[in-house]
Amino acid sequence: MSLVGKSLVGSEFGSGSEGEFKAINPASGETLEPAFGLDGKDAINKATSLAAEAFQSFKLTSGAKRAQLLRTIASGLEANVDAIAQRMQEETALPEGRCRGEMGRTCGQLRMFADLVEEGSWLDARVEHADPDRAPLPKPGTRSMLRPLGPVVVFGASNFPLAFSVAGGDTASALAVGCPVIAKAHLAHPGTSELVGRVIQESVATCGMPEGVFSLLFLPGEQLAQELVQSPEVKAVGFTGSRRGGRAIMDVAAARPEPIPVFAEMSSINPVFITRGAVAARCDAIAQGFAGSLTLGSGQFCTNPGLVVIDNADRDAFVAAIDKYLTKMSCTPMLTPAIADHYRQGLEAFASQDGVTVLGSGAGADSPNPITPTVFGVSAEKFLANGALSAEIFGPASLVVFCDGASDFLKVAGAIEGQLTATVQYESGELESFTDLVSQLESKAGRLVFNAFPTGVEVGHAMVHGGPYPSTSDGRSTSVGTQAAFRFCRPVCWQDCPDELLPKELQESNPLGITRLVDGKRVI
Repeated sequence: MSLVGKSLVGSEFGSGSEGEFKAINPASGETLEPAFGLDGKDAINKATSLAAEAFQSFKLTSGAKRAQLLRTIASGLEANVDAIAQRMQEETALPEGRCRGEMGRTCGQLRMFADLVEEGSWLDARVEHADPDRAPLPKPGTRSMLRPLGPVVVFGASNFPLAFSVAGGDTASALAVGCPVIAKAHLAHPGTSELVGRVIQESVATCGMPEGVFSLLFLPGEQLAQELVQSPEVKAVGFTGSRRGGRAIMDVAAARPEPIPVFAEMSSINPVFITRGAVAARCDAIAQGFAGSLTLGSGQFCTNPGLVVIDNADRDAFVAAIDKYLTKMSCTPMLTPAIADHYRQGLEAFASQDGVTVLGSGAGADSPNPITPTVFGVSAEKFLANGALSAEIFGPASLVVFCDGASDFLKVAGAIEGQLTATVQYESGELESFTDLVSQLESKAGRLVFNAFPTGVEVGHAMVHGGPYPSTSDGRSTSVGTQAAFRFCRPVCWQDCPDELLPKELQESNPLGITRLVDGKRVI
């Protein structure tokens, strides 16, 4: 499959009427062929119109049909994995193993959602039979289930060109529930996006779905991206990126004549609390694990451990252990020059704060955008007095907060914003002393991690990759795992509806054989 360098608008290519650009190899700084055409309002209008038209039939397809589409996409990606992985390496400087691993995760979650919608119980079908003889008023017959919202705009992420981009979890979960997708490609990896998008485009045609089920747009600038969100045909948004970008999209979506939900993953420093017992028993191992987690993927993970909280009495031992391992760490180039610039600006901002010192640093990346892993330190008193120290530095940087006793742990936990993860490193027998801390962290984070590190997100049914604002725009949601499907649905009730007009999932005979809640009891 050779690159064309065009948007995909339904079954056709875009016109490229708004100019062109080329991708840049972050490791070498060289520009990559081909040039990619940028599109504007005409492509937005056509893609959203096609999506709205496709929704009328796509929403009525069976779970089995949508499962077929998802599995076809997964097989198509696997058939093109060599070309996609090669282009992804050129555009991101990520190692081949990471590229192929992310492809495996992407295909795995596509098939996971296929299994979910094919089985059908996720729809939460409920049946309440009528009781005309009930006193003082008759009881009507009601039946309900989840139905798709409509066309979804998905913003590709810079740091996960596959798993959180064109065919990533947002796209997979939206297609799974019956929502057409209009993907806005991230301009840092356009070739990867096109190759993946064309697999989806071909899969839509192969499975006999209407062409508007999927489009991929290369759009210049924030204004057109916001106009895409403002399109009346769009009913929801999935976003992974910065707090500034996510907040802008949230505000645009809320200001529409018909406000729509935005499921944005934005900012998280993922605090790690380390007890005195853990330092005494495993200081070296914890420091080694922390250094590896901090520098994994050059720190460009949304679950990067950007804050560490320990007792001041353990300062010398922990700092020495960090220095031992951090100096051995180096990073690959960051994904774009802009990300590298923001990282360096973040380091400068932290270094200028009152009471902040540099505890250790690693080796800089040998690239046009060199970065240095850096760990800062500050007292709990200074941290609590300065909200700027809770900011995320996107990259391999972390701040160690030194506390005077367990009470300071609670104060720090209470002061932090909403997080994707919160971690406790502890020893057996200590947790009884930290029950208040764990309870506090439960209100702050979507995932609590014990005696591990937060980088890496298992794709499964029980995973929660979300959290209170600003880690996400809606702390009730997750962007990873099968629960991600519920973001793009709403409950619909049918009252006293003739059986033949009901969706099959709600018909009296239960022709699909799914698990349902019937008169308050779970029945297969």
